[in-house]
Parts: sequence; structure tokens; C-alpha cells
Amino acid sequence: QLQLVESGGGLVQPGGSLRLSCAVSGITFSRYTMGWYRQGPGNQRELVAFITSGASTNYADSVKGRFTISRDNVKQTVYLQMNSLKPDDTAVYFCNAYWQLSYWGQGTQVTVSS
Repeated sequence: QLQLVESGGGLVQPGGSLRLSCAVSGITFSRYTMGWYRQGPGNQRELVAFITSGASTNYADSVKGRFTISRDNVKQTVYLQMNSLKPDDTAVYFCNAYWQLSYWGQGTQVTVSS
């Protein structure tokens, strides 16, 4: 059964850090490009970062130098380390798996506020 389960969201003060995790089951994880997207209040869903099956990475300009995406093919998990968080990073963060078809998790809320 295909599942993408995000965790690690929460409330953090500006300048703080969070680490999101997305545990995947039901697919051959190593084949998939894994991505993190986010959707803030009143905004469209946007790409934050992705990592290919070959571990190449790409980031949105707004998070470059602050966020790091990584993957563990043994644990079938993708991570998003988020540092120096800003209020504009507040959003629901979604995990995505893409290889021929695209699959989504349910999302985890990240709120950056003092």
C-alpha cells in the first residue's frame, strides 16, 4: 500500500530550525525523485526542493542556503532540514514522489512566529 507520511512540523520562532521527514512505503523508493512543496495561506502550492534518484538537488531561490534536502534509500525516507526560518516559510509542507506518476503526502504544518 502506497503511503507518504510527513512528520516534524510545528511552531518555531523566527531564526529557528525544524527537520521534516517523509517516510515512504509501497513504491521502489530509490527510483523516485523526491520533493518537498509548500502551500501558504492564500497561495498556490510551490516547489521548495527536490532530490533525484541520483541525489542531485535543486532548491527554490527563497530557501537556498537555508534548507537542505536529503534522502535515505534504506529507510525510504526523505528529509528537509530547515534553518534560519522566517515567517514567510509558514505553510503546509507536502512530500512528493515522482517517477512516471506523482504521489503526495497529506502535509505537515510549519508555523514560524514569535
